[in-house]
Amino acid sequence: MRTFLRENALTLFFLVALAGALAGQAFSGLALFNEQQVAQGAPPVGMADYLTGSRFAVDVTENWQSEYLQFFLFIYVTVWLTQRGSPESKEPGKEGRESARMQKVDEYAGPESPRPARATGLRGVLFANSLGLVMAAVFFGSWTVHSVTGWVAYNADRLAQQEDTVSWFGYLGRPDFWNRTMQNWQSEFLAVASMVVLSIYLRQRGSPESKPVGAQHRSTGIEG
Repeated sequence: MRTFLRENALTLFFLVALAGALAGQAFSGLALFNEQQVAQGAPPVGMADYLTGSRFAVDVTENWQSEYLQFFLFIYVTVWLTQRGSPESKEPGKEGRESARMQKVDEYAGPESPRPARATGLRGVLFANSLGLVMAAVFFGSWTVHSVTGWVAYNADRLAQQEDTVSWFGYLGRPDFWNRTMQNWQSEFLAVASMVVLSIYLRQRGSPESKPVGAQHRSTGIEG
């Protein structure tokens, strides 16, 4: 058990942090929602009703879709785009998918390489792009759930104000949806740009997200 915890500590830490943040969001979100319910003359709801309702789901998926958009784009654009001096980038001049020898695929796969790395055809292509494909799938899935739950919540507000509801496609053209979406996207793009640029000149000793403390600012693609 101790070995398992040590070898998986990074993942376990963030899963525990995720659970704690979701719990905090649930309790604070429920309190806020019930304040609004009382102000509108409606009865408060319990935790189970809140967690299974559209309000909680739209707030969660609103953030998830922007996070996975960040990962999806970063994985793909770093294949082709570089930033000299950043440990988050390949060396300028090495843009592209790289050769089979460099990627250790097909006949260049070693004895310890994953079995799909030796595969040809569709199986090999899928494995070679599996990380980006999964990130893209999670992004589009969470974006869809976000749009549907946001649509349900939006129509609930309109009904409370005795206004006509709108269709899902109609909601996708509403400022409410894109305002919530762009609020999250812009923050993710800023965070990535900051990490790429600041890691050129700043260091964090011992972190694989940083260059070695004594590395030159121009050193690219190396980790501490």
